[in-house]
Amino acid sequence: MLICPECRHPLAASHAICPSCGFSPETLDGFIAWAPNLTKNYEGFPPESFAGLAAVEAENFWFRSRNRLIVHALETNFPGFRSLLEVGCGTGFVLSGIAERFPGVRLVGSEIFTAGLVHAAQRLPAAELIQMDARRLPYDGEFDVVAAFDVIEHIKEDEQVLANLHRATRPGGGCLITVPQHRWLWSAVDEAACHERRYTAEELHRKIRNAGFSIVTSTSFVSLLLPAMFLSRFAGKRPGQAGAADELRLPSAVNRLFMGLMNLEAAAIRAGVRWPFGGSRLVVASRSLN
Repeated sequence: MLICPECRHPLAASHAICPSCGFSPETLDGFIAWAPNLTKNYEGFPPESFAGLAAVEAENFWFRSRNRLIVHALETNFPGFRSLLEVGCGTGFVLSGIAERFPGVRLVGSEIFTAGLVHAAQRLPAAELIQMDARRLPYDGEFDVVAAFDVIEHIKEDEQVLANLHRATRPGGGCLITVPQHRWLWSAVDEAACHERRYTAEELHRKIRNAGFSIVTSTSFVSLLLPAMFLSRFAGKRPGQAGAADELRLPSAVNRLFMGLMNLEAAAIRAGVRWPFGGSRLVVASRSLN
């Protein structure tokens, strides 16, 4: 169900004026915009970074490995899902991987900045792409699966975002979350990427449960590469404005080596291994039928 992000009154259509508070979405750069003013005041992830990410995602070991892990989590935990919302879809790289594996599924992607949605529209001409505030989603019980991949660490009000994800999920549906992990890995890379935090497993699980979800499964990833990740972050090189994209520009031989290690790690996860340590964490959660 579509709801007003301001007062949560049901809405008849995406362009409808809320009969309760008078709110109405706008159009921004050709996309429906539920929070256009946020683009003027937001101080987090810089919109100019999307072009840099779009240039490295398709070949980079980390993005490709994360996509495979996400697709596996969907296949295993939500095999019959018919709709998915990705909050913070960026350039649409994850959604494009999901669309390739699950053709015919309704895919909706949201971003604060239309700069990301422009790239996503090129990759996913059939997807619904919307500008909105993750803290005020215009949905109630709408999607089989909701997801936020390396998003909530950018937002101070992460618990508010998780509560909105829970509301947007239909009863019996589920949620996928990935985040950067381990506070001791905090470095200039996190600052350049405008992270608010790196999570512990305990903190993330508690916040997800407090939002109303139940944890289905949880694992670290980027585990075999954790020593290399630690050394690279504290070698004294400070990233530029492109932030995390700087860390992902690697010589092709190194990229292939890291891809091979991530493939071994993913095979172990598929076999049931749950890594206790790693640069990132994936959590699969569910919403009860009640």
